[in-house]
Amino acid sequence: KMLGRVLCAVLFVGALQSLAEASQGHISVVLLGATGDLAKKYLWQGLFQLYMDQVSSGHSFTFHGAALTALEPGQRLMFDVLKKLSCPPDEAPNRCAVLKDQFLKLSQYHELSSAENYTALNREIEALLRQEGLKEAGRIFYFSVPPFAYTEIARHINSSCRPPPGAWLRVVLEKPFGHDLESAQQLAAELMGFFREEEMYRVDHYLGKQAVAHILPFRDQNRQFLDPIWNRHHVERVEIVLKETVDAKGRTSFYEQYGVIRDVLQNHLTEALMFLIMELPANVSRAEEVLQHKLQSFQSLWGLEKNSAVLGQYQAYTSQVQEELQQAQDYVSTTPTFAGVLIRSDSLRWEGVPFLLTSGKALDERVGYARVLFKNRAYCTQSETLRDAGHSQCKAKQIIFYFGHGALNTPAVLVSRNLFRPVMPKDSWKEAVAQSDLHVFGQPLSDYYVYSPVKERDAYSVLISNIYHGRKDFFITTENLLASWGFWTPLLDSISRQPLRLYPGGVENQHLLDFEMVSGGLAFTLAEPAEMLNPTRQMPSDYKAIQSKYRQSPLVSAWSEDLISQLASDMEEAAVRSVARSGQFHLALSGGSSPVILFQRLARHHYAFPWKHTHIWLVDERCVPLTDSESNFFSLHSHLLQSVRVPYFNIHPMPVHLNRRLCVEEDRGTELYAKDIMALVANASFDLVLLGVGTDGHTASLFPRSESGLEGAPTVVLTESPVKPHQRMSLSLPLINKARQVFVLVLGKGKHDITTLLSRVGHEPRKWPISGVSPSSGQLVWYVDYEALLG
Repeated sequence: KMLGRVLCAVLFVGALQSLAEASQGHISVVLLGATGDLAKKYLWQGLFQLYMDQVSSGHSFTFHGAALTALEPGQRLMFDVLKKLSCPPDEAPNRCAVLKDQFLKLSQYHELSSAENYTALNREIEALLRQEGLKEAGRIFYFSVPPFAYTEIARHINSSCRPPPGAWLRVVLEKPFGHDLESAQQLAAELMGFFREEEMYRVDHYLGKQAVAHILPFRDQNRQFLDPIWNRHHVERVEIVLKETVDAKGRTSFYEQYGVIRDVLQNHLTEALMFLIMELPANVSRAEEVLQHKLQSFQSLWGLEKNSAVLGQYQAYTSQVQEELQQAQDYVSTTPTFAGVLIRSDSLRWEGVPFLLTSGKALDERVGYARVLFKNRAYCTQSETLRDAGHSQCKAKQIIFYFGHGALNTPAVLVSRNLFRPVMPKDSWKEAVAQSDLHVFGQPLSDYYVYSPVKERDAYSVLISNIYHGRKDFFITTENLLASWGFWTPLLDSISRQPLRLYPGGVENQHLLDFEMVSGGLAFTLAEPAEMLNPTRQMPSDYKAIQSKYRQSPLVSAWSEDLISQLASDMEEAAVRSVARSGQFHLALSGGSSPVILFQRLARHHYAFPWKHTHIWLVDERCVPLTDSESNFFSLHSHLLQSVRVPYFNIHPMPVHLNRRLCVEEDRGTELYAKDIMALVANASFDLVLLGVGTDGHTASLFPRSESGLEGAPTVVLTESPVKPHQRMSLSLPLINKARQVFVLVLGKGKHDITTLLSRVGHEPRKWPISGVSPSSGQLVWYVDYEALLG
């Protein structure tokens, strides 16, 4: 009886108290892809470590390596790997030798290439358990295979290799989990057809790195110190970095599909960020609470835009792709191998704090860390050489979770001595002796309290142990995965053809990849060395804004994102000029979908906008309560007003809801709004009116053949829309035409036909109300994107 003999041998070295105790339950571990690179480098060693740690836990084990390779060659390949397994340095040599011998005896190879093979494996496991008289505790299936194979394997496991009722199933999945939101949703849906959520363990090996895994416990154990300072009032910025010196040579088939953002930022660095910025649950050991708080953090993040990132590619990459993937000599890859991304949150704790995520290949050093840099408002009169690290408030204040490699070459937690002495668990972290010659972020190591693990462990060993213990908070749930892809996919779509900065690699990069925060986004510090990857092929981002005429008025046209950026800058410029001239800026804004991205742009990138002196008016409003999602004011508030500091009395929603009823003439809402305008706006001339255009040529809520508002007195009117909600309130065309400036924003292919038509017609507001916009003493400017202009 093979298993019985193994258990007796383990008893011999004192690892188990009794055979009965060992029979509490049996665990079968099936490693799919058992002869692949990941298995060779990490997974078999991690499984051996699990066996060494848990051999006296009361569970018995068997380990089943599986692959598509036939039995004999597969067996040979697998056991070549197993013979090279090693014990930790502190393991007694005799015990190590016995445990390794037993691990090899408990391991066997299977060819799993058909449904019959899975049925046979199931029969073998059941026969072994019957033979040894053991109860089954559970089965672990580790998918160290490409994601395209997941569904078929999942089907086989579900149909013929599940453990019996009462035993658990844990299915371990390796990234990549899709390459965007849509593919991740598809893969998740397929897997959910075979496994329950609690049965799936998606691995991000960074969550097994000791410094990353300790972020939450560190925050929890040091609440007394961190609660007052872990917020926007004290934190200057957060940096999460993974730099690599190696390039992608030998892996270009993978890298061409994924690139650095999908490979590193969307998963490893994002997970570390979540641990840093999530609200701490009452109990950090409760996986459900941790996962829920992570999801809430995702919801607080601002959407990423094209200018949120800077991208680069090392110069040899394209030639490596040409060689390895047999691409033509004129092939140019647009896959980034370097990225810096600026992320922001609108949570009360973190609003305004920049989070910088950076990773790349062929860089000057190999290092990974998460660094929280605190604001420093101190000025010290004493010379720098005399400052005491523990007391001087002029030294930098920071907390660093050091993932490994770099100057320290070990996982570590560093806390500036002028912050606090941290509480650290003595059984797992020890205070390190400072090496005087080492510097971290420009400071000698002696300026920090430095802690390193008592026993350094490989990330996969940590994760495999957590799988055994069923600790789900160290893994990526479906909800978590889709939230992450939902956050990153818009950026990936927007940069898919963006030109990349080429860099030579290694120390020769010098300052080429340095970047800075500019206008709410990122830009490389050195602009001049940038070059187009493919100067012969024009890309959308190569085009600059076109300036010409449309309907005898100035026209600004560009791709939508660049157009919105230009419009927001022009609005800020108009506001600054107006405030300088008169001390205030009266801005009337239209509703609809087109202005939403403009509002978001103004909120997130235009910190110099003089909101304090700005009055916000509505050009039109739907006759619904202002809290209704269809209300123009509701949209304006959601996307702009709640994010900027406009004085309460400077916000002027249209009075469509009076006396508990909507847009009733007797309530005189139009008169009230007109009186407010006359009282506050000099000569009833708005400084700037922003309009849109409907596919029927309407503007504001002035529709073709409207009975009011197209002519007559400059006032406020009630109108009828052909679509629900039918009742509207609107500024009249004569009132709009009194404005100093009118900007008209037109976006999307859906507006191409009306844009073409309007270019040919004259002043016919009865047919096309927008054609009647012509400020009597002001300026009209059209902002039309390429899709609307060119189709």
